[in-house]
Amino acid sequence: MINRLKIISFVVLLFFISLSTFGQNNLSPNPLQLDDRPKLVVGIVVDQMRYEYISRFWPKLGDDGLKRLVRNGYSFTNHHYNYFPTYTGPGHAAIYTGTTPSVNGIVGNSWYERRGKSGMYVVSDTAMATIGGEGNLGKMSPANLLSTTVTDELKQAVPQSKVIAVSIKDRGAVLPAGHLGDGAFWYDDRTGHFVTSTWYGNELPEWLQSFNERKLSQEYSRQVWKPVLDIDAYTTSNKDNSPYEGTYSGSETPTFPHAMDSSLTRIKTSPFGNTLVNELAKAAVNGENLGNDSATDFLAISFSSTDYVGHRFGPNSIEVADTYLRLDRDLGDLLSHLDKKVGSGNYIVFLTSDHGVVDVPVSLNKRGLPGGLFDSDTAIDSLQAHLNRKVGQGNWVEAYRNQQVYLDRNLIESEDESLVEVQEEAARFLLQFKGVASTNTAHNLETESYSEGLQAMYQRGHYPKRSGDVYIQLAPGWLDTGYSVGTSHGSPYSYDTHVPLIFYGWNIPQGESSEMTFIPQIAPTISNMLQIEFPNGSQNKVLKFE
Repeated sequence: MINRLKIISFVVLLFFISLSTFGQNNLSPNPLQLDDRPKLVVGIVVDQMRYEYISRFWPKLGDDGLKRLVRNGYSFTNHHYNYFPTYTGPGHAAIYTGTTPSVNGIVGNSWYERRGKSGMYVVSDTAMATIGGEGNLGKMSPANLLSTTVTDELKQAVPQSKVIAVSIKDRGAVLPAGHLGDGAFWYDDRTGHFVTSTWYGNELPEWLQSFNERKLSQEYSRQVWKPVLDIDAYTTSNKDNSPYEGTYSGSETPTFPHAMDSSLTRIKTSPFGNTLVNELAKAAVNGENLGNDSATDFLAISFSSTDYVGHRFGPNSIEVADTYLRLDRDLGDLLSHLDKKVGSGNYIVFLTSDHGVVDVPVSLNKRGLPGGLFDSDTAIDSLQAHLNRKVGQGNWVEAYRNQQVYLDRNLIESEDESLVEVQEEAARFLLQFKGVASTNTAHNLETESYSEGLQAMYQRGHYPKRSGDVYIQLAPGWLDTGYSVGTSHGSPYSYDTHVPLIFYGWNIPQGESSEMTFIPQIAPTISNMLQIEFPNGSQNKVLKFE
């Protein structure tokens, strides 16, 4: 009887030990106390930031911004997007949901909606109204985002937590704030104010009303953009008067100085737009008292002006270099403010980007490198004519978005044609055009399984209800554009996928890793640090700080 009781007691003891171990292993290898969390998480997304910008601009950076993050934080130097397309909307969604467009549904900055036969903007929501301004600027929400974000999971786990997101771009604020964010605020270039949507409430918070009344945008619009260094000091950039750069309206050359001409629109396409957002972020920390109670708060900042400058002038311009030197100063100012208001060591910062950028294709050609401009208008018109000859008369091509052909599926069905065969015929035909490296069909992305390579990237970016029927993959260095100056992004190649990822602050070791890591690992890593549920679409692959 005694032996039986001992056996039973031992089994019960093992049971409780296993329960305890199970719970600890789910938290982390070294379990934290539940009250051991940072006071504030600051997510920084620098729009259109290549990884190599850090090393290229390093000698001219100050000590208080990027160098502080790199020297005292942990850098993942081989960090990439693992899907196509690399645009702003999908990038912000992937960072905060921990998954790809195939799950979160954000397949572009916009896409074609078959049911309504019209375009859908990524955060458009006609049921909403503008708060803090007029017109349709505030008719936005995260309704198109189909999975939760790390910010959503924080709000569910700790309802007292505050989640605030700020950006020049609406999508740069709405997507990081998630479905449950307390506030997302973006720029109205007609008034110079920051506005929001009724999704977040019926009036602007008092601190934002006060910020708008400071009229910083009007002040910045009267400035002249001059380089912070002597023009000859930008030795890793093209000459100032480069034939590959776009210009501001009214300017004959893309050269310094650039007058803002009191334009509230122009300042967002200059470094002053980043400074404006930085001031807004500091005002949010003060106004919302972020990081000053027992509940972890979250501040999401998206610096969009780097993208506007990059598109217009290209990655090798003095304008881009100067924009990053100025952003570096803004980051130093922000970190100093966080030290004072939250306390050094009490907050986590992560810095990354939503995508990179390709060199201006014409400049690549001038240097004897491959690249070019793809004429999609001619290709799609030719495809329509080819399908008329091959299949029969009809408007077979319904739309073209994000290098994807949307076929008229209703017409194909009514004509008793095979959707798969028409997709394959279109894919074969498009291969003949210069600059097209390969094509994929929705059928092969939905029926095959790809674990690696470019087709796997296309598969991770494919959401059947929103994506097209045929994908065009351009060759490296090629752009789907009619402009010979300026540049863009969106490809599956390293110049668009390789971006920085730096963690800094609370419990973050100093170091770096060159192991290949991916954007969807950021959200589950933050969730793991905060000991909260992972975003519900995430694959839950946590980054290792080794």
